Amino acid sequence: MDIDLISKALANPTRRQILAWLKNPQQYLCEEQCGGFSRGVCAGNIEKLGKVSQSTMSNHLSVLQQSGLIQAEKYGQWSYFSRNETLIQQYIEHLQQAL
Repeated sequence: MDIDLISKALANPTRRQILAWLKNPQQYLCEEQCGGFSRGVCAGNIEKLGKVSQSTMSNHLSVLQQSGLIQAEKYGQWSYFSRNETLIQQYIEHLQQAL
């Protein structure tokens, strides 16, 4: 776990919002239109929520993925993202102990 990399990823409000969307996608997206959330949330749906360009959202998702906070799975031409709950919990525990 790279504490600095995670902290830098979380410094951006859009990336924190992405993590919130992925935590409870049914609050923000229609499950039927997304084909369910068992695989995670499709990058295109995250992009629509963020109301930013595809390249900007791709960059945000890449930073989150490099930090380990999210995971991606490809299904055909689509990428689905989900939270890495184990790492998020480890990060929270580290902050509680260190600060």
